[in-house]
Amino acid sequence: MRTALLRAAHPEPGLAVTAVSALLAAGAGHPLARGALVTATVLSTQAAVGWSNDWLDAARDRSVGRDDKPVATGAVSRTVVGVAALVSALAVPGIGLFTTVPAAACITLALVSALLYNAPLKRTPFSVLPYVVSFGALPAFVVLALPGAPLPPLWLVVAGGLIGGGAHFANVLPDLEDDLTTGVRGLPHRIGATASRIAAAVLLLGATVTLAFGPPGPPSWVGIAALAAAALALPAGWLVARAAAARGRRSHAAFRSVIAVALIDVVLLVAGGAVG
Repeated sequence: MRTALLRAAHPEPGLAVTAVSALLAAGAGHPLARGALVTATVLSTQAAVGWSNDWLDAARDRSVGRDDKPVATGAVSRTVVGVAALVSALAVPGIGLFTTVPAAACITLALVSALLYNAPLKRTPFSVLPYVVSFGALPAFVVLALPGAPLPPLWLVVAGGLIGGGAHFANVLPDLEDDLTTGVRGLPHRIGATASRIAAAVLLLGATVTLAFGPPGPPSWVGIAALAAAALALPAGWLVARAAAARGRRSHAAFRSVIAVALIDVVLLVAGGAVG
């Protein structure tokens, strides 16, 4: 049951976000102990969001035969997952307070925003807002957790929000059909797959520009290289996808190019440091 409970927490994206937060904490100059607190706080938010998602979506996941969902398959009970989500959510402000009060408030905002996505905003035209708020708050939390709670630079918060918005559109694309079958009609579902790919690309490219030119001083060679790579990856993905469609074949190249830009943004975010 432990393995099933872990899988119900959505470990892949949760651990990815946690790892990025740990790298940001190191880049911001957190000592090891405080960096561990920052990382543990973010890990708790990710676990709470993942578990609450599977708790809420248990019936929907069963109806579409999601055998990758432990609650839907009966590998772990819905009650156990719900209790785990509640405990993790309550732990977030408690752990965060060991850094600074503003940091604890910021990460709590990120958590509440993400939980509001799970219910009810996922099914509304405002589904992108929690991603923008929560991802923007994440690097802000890392900076606010420093001694004296310095204000995070605006470019950092904006870049985080743009990455979050782009991630929402990209993340929903593979599940559009299943979501529509079960009545989920967030913003990506309302505008369709093609428009969602464009939205993801624009938002993520905007994040790349912000990360390259936002920090004080001239842009670094890393920022310029990242911007060039992102600008090349997106049209390349579209061209490959169109060529495949012309031959009557389905291609994931456009989706993968969006994911590639998201990864470029994350690398650039970490390489630039949290305070910049």
